[in-house]
Amino acid sequence: MRIRSALAVAATAGTFAVLAAGPAQATEYSSALKIKGVQFDAPGRDSNSCSTGNTKSEYLTIKNYSGTATVNLRGYVVKDAAGNRFTFPANHYLQPGDYVKLRGGHGTDSDANNVAYRQNCNFIWNNDKDTIYLYKPSGAHADTHAYTASRDDRDGNGYITYHG
Repeated sequence: MRIRSALAVAATAGTFAVLAAGPAQATEYSSALKIKGVQFDAPGRDSNSCSTGNTKSEYLTIKNYSGTATVNLRGYVVKDAAGNRFTFPANHYLQPGDYVKLRGGHGTDSDANNVAYRQNCNFIWNNDKDTIYLYKPSGAHADTHAYTASRDDRDGNGYITYHG
């Protein structure tokens, strides 16, 4: 009896030790859509003026990594760590392997040019660090990435690539 208990405790402790010793990994969500990359720091001096600012130069690239399924972005939500959010309000279809750049500022969405606009001239991503969340219309996670400029932007251009 005592041996079985000791073995059970040792086996349980060993399991926890193995789990605790593993490297920290990003959670992988079951979604065809993933965040391909983010231009979190728009080139030039930040200005969120709708007429002369550079918020259009800040963008998030979302890609359909499915080999067969076309995905409609309508209802998908992009959010940052502070709770700023954008919901795709209209149909925007991504064929397998296709992508869209979600840009700040005002503009006309275009499937042909792979662009959608947030219709908001405020920057959404912090230049030093932030977390990007992508949610399905159902509210389920599609993808999440955290970045720190000093750690993740090795070439200093304000762009980070995820999911190649």
